[in-house]
Amino acid sequence: MKKVRHFGILTLGLALFATACSGGGNSGAPAASGGSSAPASSAASPSGSESTLPEVTLTWYYGVTQVSPDQQLIEDEVNKIIKPKINATVKLKPIDFGSYTTKLNTASAAGEEFDLVWTANWAFNYDENVKKGAFLPLDELIDQYAPVTKETIPQFTWDATKHQGEIYAVPNYQTMISRYGFNVIKEYADKYGLDPSKVKSFEDLEPFLEQIKQNEPGIIPFMLVGPLTKFHQFLYGYDDFGVKLDDETFKVNFIESSPEYKQFAELMHRWFEKGYINEDASTVKQIDSSHNGKFAVSIEYTMKPGYEAEIKAKNGGRDIIGIPLTDVTTTRTSNIATLTAISRTSKNPERAMMLLELVNTDRELFNLLSFGLEGKHHEKLSDNVVKTNPNGGYVASNWVFGNVFNGYLIEGQAEDTWEVTKKLNESAFVQPTFGFNFDDTAVKAENANLAAIRAEYEPLLLTGTVDTNEYLPQYLDKLKKAGMDKVHAELQRQLDAWVAENKK
Repeated sequence: MKKVRHFGILTLGLALFATACSGGGNSGAPAASGGSSAPASSAASPSGSESTLPEVTLTWYYGVTQVSPDQQLIEDEVNKIIKPKINATVKLKPIDFGSYTTKLNTASAAGEEFDLVWTANWAFNYDENVKKGAFLPLDELIDQYAPVTKETIPQFTWDATKHQGEIYAVPNYQTMISRYGFNVIKEYADKYGLDPSKVKSFEDLEPFLEQIKQNEPGIIPFMLVGPLTKFHQFLYGYDDFGVKLDDETFKVNFIESSPEYKQFAELMHRWFEKGYINEDASTVKQIDSSHNGKFAVSIEYTMKPGYEAEIKAKNGGRDIIGIPLTDVTTTRTSNIATLTAISRTSKNPERAMMLLELVNTDRELFNLLSFGLEGKHHEKLSDNVVKTNPNGGYVASNWVFGNVFNGYLIEGQAEDTWEVTKKLNESAFVQPTFGFNFDDTAVKAENANLAAIRAEYEPLLLTGTVDTNEYLPQYLDKLKKAGMDKVHAELQRQLDAWVAENKK
């Protein structure tokens, strides 16, 4: 299993980043490190006076690691900010990530009325819900009511959200890169002499895991979370569509039948049998189950600048070391990892977009949603750095709400975290198929069946819970019978047409 070497850096034409001033001018939060200023948006009051807007109530669903006891307090404080500006109040509806997709699928299918909803490529799937008609097209609403948000987010990120030329969600602008590797608890790395610079593959980690197994009772050597454990194609030289990164013919490969996929599953099974992997790996659903203080190593998919401090804050204050296995890359997947859509059932889509503009331009509002109240949920260490209180009564993730560059840094993050993040967004390796979006209309039934089969088998195979020699042939057989060849043929046809048009 070899590390993917750098394939050449392609610079993305980032739109000039402009961090907006707070709407209304009464935000007390300082500028984020590295941020610049931009005029406050007047879109929240298109007539020039919020009094002309009828009062409305908006409902906003989003994911959290845990629902906080102070949620109502935060909602009340949020409404004190937005009510004078857009004459609206919002009902915040956080749902733990472990059950988020199931609950939102149910609500959407039932036609429940709500306004804003968090979506992603990995939970309450963005593409699937666009195809179901669950979200409203937003181009005109963005142009009219969210001009600063539109200007701030790079065009390539907007392009990644498009279906048949239309935008259906506002990206929560953050790191738009992916870097795959390991999180290692520093305490154990120091104790057992692990040299991070010598870890270039999964196999390089095995002696360390054996030491943990033998000497640290109650500690899981390698923590995995079934639904989130994926075969990382870029690590093995494939892009998101199964195309080899150096293949100028753009041939789509059947990843599950590749030798690399089998080798990875076999390695995980060996580790599972040796007791390195948690026994509940295939069934555990809570996204932050790896942050329970009882593991030595876990997988990290993004490795954004400063992320170690975020994990430390969620992990009982335990330091971690990040060990990357790949170069930094950007894909459509990494650009749709966190978005906010407007539900087709919304009665007030214009006001919902006004609220999104406000969240993305008003630092006071964004930091309130992200970090709660000063003195209770966090304390300020400087104008732009806070120390969070995990037991204060409110926990949320800033990347769920909007533009993280408007937010505070947390204790342990470097002052230049936002500057470094923006530079990585600009300089990451761009995968050759970036911008291509597969339309499964012609194979919708087959694709749905394949997704169901993957959801059944991937958590078992990729966590090593089952014998690869027994279950992988079953898996491949079911995929074939469900129409994998037909889906791949349609994917190849569309990709060939895209290449002919875009790679001249």
